[in-house]
Amino acid sequence: MSLLKKLSNAAFVLNCLKIIGLLMGMVTHAPLLVPRTRCRARCCRQCRRTGLTEQVHEAPGSAAAFLRSRMCGIWAIFGLDVGLNPECVRCLSAIAHRGPDAWRLDQDARDPHALLGFHRLAIVDGLHGMQPMRLHRYPRVTLICNGEIYNYKRLQAQFDFPYETNCDVEAIIHVYKKFGIDAVKQLDGVFGFVLVDGEAKKIYVARDPYGVRPLFRLVDEKNGVLGLCSEAKGLVGLRTKTSEGSILEQFPPGHVQMWSLLEDGKVKLDQTEQYFTPGTPPRFVPFVAESELENMDVYAKTAYLLEAACKKRLMSERRIGCLLSGGLDSSLITALVVKLAKEINLPYKIQTFAIGMGESPDLIAARSVADYLGTEHHEVRFDENDVRQVLDNVTFSLESFDITTTRASLPMYLLARYIKQNTDTTVIFSGEGADELAQGYIYFRDAPNAEEGHKESIRLLSDIYLYDGLRADRTTSAFSLELRVPFLDIQFTSHYLSLDPKSRQPQNGVEKHLLRNSFSKSGLLPDSILWRHKEAFSDGVASVKKSLFTVLEEVISERLPKEEQKFRGLQPTTTESTYYRHVFEKSFAGLENLTPYYWMPKWVQVADPSARFIKHYAAT
Repeated sequence: MSLLKKLSNAAFVLNCLKIIGLLMGMVTHAPLLVPRTRCRARCCRQCRRTGLTEQVHEAPGSAAAFLRSRMCGIWAIFGLDVGLNPECVRCLSAIAHRGPDAWRLDQDARDPHALLGFHRLAIVDGLHGMQPMRLHRYPRVTLICNGEIYNYKRLQAQFDFPYETNCDVEAIIHVYKKFGIDAVKQLDGVFGFVLVDGEAKKIYVARDPYGVRPLFRLVDEKNGVLGLCSEAKGLVGLRTKTSEGSILEQFPPGHVQMWSLLEDGKVKLDQTEQYFTPGTPPRFVPFVAESELENMDVYAKTAYLLEAACKKRLMSERRIGCLLSGGLDSSLITALVVKLAKEINLPYKIQTFAIGMGESPDLIAARSVADYLGTEHHEVRFDENDVRQVLDNVTFSLESFDITTTRASLPMYLLARYIKQNTDTTVIFSGEGADELAQGYIYFRDAPNAEEGHKESIRLLSDIYLYDGLRADRTTSAFSLELRVPFLDIQFTSHYLSLDPKSRQPQNGVEKHLLRNSFSKSGLLPDSILWRHKEAFSDGVASVKKSLFTVLEEVISERLPKEEQKFRGLQPTTTESTYYRHVFEKSFAGLENLTPYYWMPKWVQVADPSARFIKHYAAT
């Protein structure tokens, strides 16, 4: 049977599976497969000249184009002879919410045990940046990447790279060819990527320093199998094809690995390198030159670098908006984005989004900030019925059963859903990372000394990808939104963590004192917001009449099975945590390692992670 006929038959079967899935409500935003049709992506023209005999991807302008959603996700499997079969399509479809404007599964006949998949949200360069990406200059190098490389233009100028597209992640291929495994140190951005060098028979896997972009790995050393995906749910279906000792886990931030593709199609780990720890200064040419900062004091330098972190993240061909709780972190980011948008003459108003129950503290404060900044403001109110509707979906999206992560994810998930359904904003700025970096949690007031406070900041930043970072990515990507977090900029965090630990401690009962002082004379925000006391997000969104904690108690008491359940690994300690674990086990049984510990405040004796149980919180 001819290859074209095989592909046509395969596409017909897979399309039927997709249609059945859509009718049954099992698959959402899953484009139909079109065999070997013409694609606008430049890499596809190269594919036909370099022996890529089996690939399936969307044809722009075909019926598949009408089923598009947004955001980016990557998926790959090495060492299994799976081919382009329905099981792989189902696994790839599990991350369809992360995109695409287009999607694609790709197999090279020269490496039949390697299969790469991609869902795309086109933020820069539309479909010309379609992946898996190959270049005319390096036809045997294949890249899939979920992320943004902010210094891609600077790298081109610095090394005279001959770019073939305007897609920022193309820079990864060029720096790899120049620096090998050290290429990742040249990248200023957020990313999870897989690069396959077919000529050298090597696979390179890397994740950004703080894990802003997600990446999971399925490793079966016994059978030489490696799976990679933006979310664990895209690999769960492949566990049955691996040995009992296989491990599905997060790929650690700030790491890069090199694997060998063996002659029999299996893979072997060659090298693992940790290229970053929190506070490490940039190895790349920084966005802001040191000469620009020479005559600035600590406060001016802090403000300048945070503004620069926002500025570099403005690259987008999609509309930009901001999550706004009315707290310090989101308000500062929003104010800086509004300021920069005016300077570069964006042709639209920045949209801001706030959520709460009734007239919650966050809604009131966010309204004040939006009025002050002149944004196009959206307020979203939710109630107990909304919590009932989405609670289990949140746990599935998170792939976690952590208590505080789940609580804080509920309003953020509902807000992201509103943005997706009611606006054309796709790129979202948020304030994640400030509490970890600038000692913003209430319990930092109980730190025994400045050095212990600094160590706790480092610990929180090292693990942010498991908790707040995970929450921010999953709740937004569930609705195909692209999240940007300037507080986790490498140059900014390096600067902030290099300052005297005493200056970063809470001062006179006020957390993030240094950060607030850095903007005290800027006029960016009213003093009532700049010096507003810390609110836990899940508390700040709650109604003054009824807390979110109480609502959750009521919903969970209705749903939790009466029979006692037994769990492996980390044990639940409350009715609430038992329910989250119960829901988690339905989709991720045996993956309790994805939540290594419950997030809890340090130096205080509490049984619940909420700040409201800390004595200082009540005093404010």
